[in-house]
Amino acid sequence: MSVSGGFQPTFEDLGRSLRDTTFVVVDLETTGASVRDGSAITEIGAVKVKGGQILNTFQTFVNPSHPIPAFITVLTGITDAMVISAPKIAEAYPAFLEFCGSKNETVLVAHNAPFDVGFLKGAAAQLSYQWPNFPVIDTARIARLTLSREEVRDCKLGTLARFFGTTVTPNHRALDDAQATVEVLHGLIARLGSMGVSTLEDLQGFTNRVSPEQRKKKHLADGIPQSPGVYIFRDAKGDALYVGTSKNLRSRVRNYFGASETRRRIREMVALADRVEIIECATILEAQIRELRLISEKQPRFNRRSRHQEKAIWIKLTPELFPRLSAVRGIASLTESAGWSGPYNGLQEAQLAMEAIHEVIPLRQCTKKITLRSIAKDTSCALYDMGRCGAPCIGIESPDQYRSHTSTAFEFMHSNSRAVEVALETKMSALAQSERFEEAGEYRNRLAAFLKGATRTQRLQALAKITHLITAVALEDGSWEFVCVRYGRLAGSAISTKSVAISETINSLKLTAEQVLPSDLVLPASSYEEIEKLLNYLENEPIRLVEIDGQWALPIFGSSAKQVQLFERAANWQGVTPLV
Repeated sequence: MSVSGGFQPTFEDLGRSLRDTTFVVVDLETTGASVRDGSAITEIGAVKVKGGQILNTFQTFVNPSHPIPAFITVLTGITDAMVISAPKIAEAYPAFLEFCGSKNETVLVAHNAPFDVGFLKGAAAQLSYQWPNFPVIDTARIARLTLSREEVRDCKLGTLARFFGTTVTPNHRALDDAQATVEVLHGLIARLGSMGVSTLEDLQGFTNRVSPEQRKKKHLADGIPQSPGVYIFRDAKGDALYVGTSKNLRSRVRNYFGASETRRRIREMVALADRVEIIECATILEAQIRELRLISEKQPRFNRRSRHQEKAIWIKLTPELFPRLSAVRGIASLTESAGWSGPYNGLQEAQLAMEAIHEVIPLRQCTKKITLRSIAKDTSCALYDMGRCGAPCIGIESPDQYRSHTSTAFEFMHSNSRAVEVALETKMSALAQSERFEEAGEYRNRLAAFLKGATRTQRLQALAKITHLITAVALEDGSWEFVCVRYGRLAGSAISTKSVAISETINSLKLTAEQVLPSDLVLPASSYEEIEKLLNYLENEPIRLVEIDGQWALPIFGSSAKQVQLFERAANWQGVTPLV
């Protein structure tokens, strides 16, 4: 589905119209510049307005409980005698809040709003009230963004009042200044109308410095549904710029054109976007999986995550007469029969995992090719003298003898890591007891890297080998979410409805789910990121197993449980940096 305009929007699409919004325009007079220096409110003036019509006004002096400075009296004309019998803030403040009404209905407006709102929030804190958190509009800020220097020399209230020709002249008295601000607000709104600002959301976005590109492109979000799914920003040539996913497509895509979007590269992307294409999905899981696949396929330049799964680091046993451990990029060279582990978070972590295996098995670590000719000419290396290699390079170990090492390494990575855990923990504990914490930390890091890689291997394999799996999750509205997985690939998902029997939903899912064929590949049908996304869903949601063809189990002596124990044991070591 492609959305780029040309439709009749609903009222919900339009947002909260400015004409239908209730504004309370407020102005305060105070004894000083800040609540922090002990200044207090001396007068509150407010005007409630909607649709260009004044609904009500509010004015009261406030006794600040201390003398008004002389320069404030000169500026405002408010004297101590005028406020001596006025209510204190504890009485005036509740009356003002009652005048304002609900935060869901009312928007506060002030000229230089941080000043007025700062004092109102200070009063709330003084009285132990919870500030209602009204939406706030600052007319001074709007004016600075709307009017040019050729039109007004500054954005003071008096200057703007003269520019818009207000009927009330600001005079540093609360109600008069509030009434002048109302007229300035109306003048600014009229000016903003030509810029496409017609809703409260538009106005808030404008005051938060939404870029011109964002405002100009916001129509791209028109008509998008509220369902879960994937969205694709495309340029004028049709190339994918950015792929994302959301539980609520409409809300998420709209955010790209509002003030909440502050990422520079995403604003650059919006400036290049020509249209937004959406793919509605039955479930958010399906949307997330589609996102992964699309990023891998389209390689959108503004996405950073999941673009280069082929660059992930794995370790494998090389296909040689005398195999060795090697770190490789991507799974293309991995074979199920030879043995593999991963992926790892970088080459350093893969190297640590290989070092952990080398601590237990005397696999060769040299990279040279061993042949009958080389065996006759070579000499042994230092590792043989240290007892850490069987020296197949000089013929001391035969291929059959060496095969026992590679089969053990295969077992460590795929099914039983107990020997690696015991060996490295023994060395680690001995060093820690001798207070050689840095050396103990090295063994801990090797073991941690190995366990992380082996755990990922075993979890990936367990799901990738299942021919067919259907699970169910109960939703809050009483319906059910069904997911179908085949060979580690999401084949389909569905949501039951009250009008259709659950058995019919399941049968329909089975018939319409993608057909996935078995393969000799390490991950036969999907990427490791897709399998891990599925595993995260299956292991964390309160799922019920509906159907399964195959075994879904982890090895009893696998590596997953040991990771937590390892870090708990090392938690009290000093001077050891954990491997992240």
